Amino acid sequence: MSSQSFDLIVIGAGPGGYVCAFRAQQLGLKVALVDKRSTLGGTCLNVGCIPSKALLHSSEHVTFAKSHAAEHGLKLGSVEVDLGVMMKKKDAVVAKLVGGVGQLAKARKITIVTGAASFLSANTVAVKGEKETTELTAKNIVIATGSAPVELPFMKFDGTTVVSSDHAIAFDKVPAKLVVVGGGAIGLELGSVWARLGSDVTVVEFLPKIIATYDEDIVRNFTRLLTKQGLKIEVGAKVTGLKKAGKDTVLTAEREGKVLEFPADKVLVAVGRRPYTDGLGLEKAGVKLDEKKRVKVDAHLKTSTPGIWAIGDVVAGPMLAHKAEEDGAAVAEWIAGKAGHVNWDLVPAIVYTEPEVASVGLGEDAAKAKGLAINVGKFNFAANARAIAADAADGYVKIIADAKTDKILGAQILGHNAGELISEIVTHMEYGGSAEDLGRTIHAHPTMSEAIKEAGLAVSKSAIHAL
Repeated sequence: MSSQSFDLIVIGAGPGGYVCAFRAQQLGLKVALVDKRSTLGGTCLNVGCIPSKALLHSSEHVTFAKSHAAEHGLKLGSVEVDLGVMMKKKDAVVAKLVGGVGQLAKARKITIVTGAASFLSANTVAVKGEKETTELTAKNIVIATGSAPVELPFMKFDGTTVVSSDHAIAFDKVPAKLVVVGGGAIGLELGSVWARLGSDVTVVEFLPKIIATYDEDIVRNFTRLLTKQGLKIEVGAKVTGLKKAGKDTVLTAEREGKVLEFPADKVLVAVGRRPYTDGLGLEKAGVKLDEKKRVKVDAHLKTSTPGIWAIGDVVAGPMLAHKAEEDGAAVAEWIAGKAGHVNWDLVPAIVYTEPEVASVGLGEDAAKAKGLAINVGKFNFAANARAIAADAADGYVKIIADAKTDKILGAQILGHNAGELISEIVTHMEYGGSAEDLGRTIHAHPTMSEAIKEAGLAVSKSAIHAL
């Protein structure tokens, strides 16, 4: 067994892990980055965020070609999908990005160790590779092992009929009937992809609404738009199992005492993700877990064992790549004696459907539930010139501000490129900005971002292009 010593070992090369490693190297630390995959980037780049966005983009072209090209004077004739080519395009996007991260790691002289890591002690890790096991030691170790899809105990993943998101980005043919269990971001995004490509898609959600953390009005309008696109949305339905009906597979569920049945060629289970600590041997390092089996950390992401830190999906908080990145950078800075910073109250969340849904901070419903006195400004994209010109008039921007101070408490956006638009609001909130600050910021015309300005003005009933 070979042995090597470092200032920092990072276990997991996803967005949190590799960002932590890169930032630590910038600050002069000798770093080892460990991952089971031969390519860096973790779930996000390899089988998650990136391949799903590539498929979303490609499938949006299909929808445009089939349903909207003619109204722009484009006569395309018959539109057919070559799924094999689409998958190659997706794979090429993934390869370029994971390759880019690998090149950055090499240029920064970060030691990459491929294999499964497990703790031997508080400062020693064994990495079992294909040919040998390597022993690594360091004063500081960061756990960045991410998350894995939650599996229903009565309906295990088989990769053929019952599938996870990992499988659903790589079908070899378009399923005739796809049932998605779970109405969150992952289920709705992948459901949208396959619906655009020709699947009959039904989303079955246990809660009374999809994307449950969003305001009622956002969810109502979003549900209407998804239904218009062909997705069937079934809420308040508890999945009970899978059965065979002749040659057909049927998902069963219950709602208000009634049995529901949904025929399916594929069942995508997207009910959430769990922290992934399998095989890490945390007990040998004295690292404690919380009641939800997440690594227990303090306000500076330190675990119960000095010198061991944890970031991203494996700790409490939203399981989002950008949150993990900020965790990673902050931990690297704390280890190097710098003033790291993460504002966990301002982590934006996005559903990358079309239209997209994005949020940050408190929604209107949550603010009212807290008993806060608020003013709300709303502006419809139907009154935005660029949105009309771009066939993107669905949805609106909503700003929630404190009634006394006008400080922005949160925002929710339903609309095209909502994920891009939300960043401006996050920026204003980061310095404690007001709705008036947002409304008085000059925005180029014509842009969809003008709806952000108008919503800011609408908080004080001062919107120019709306009554």
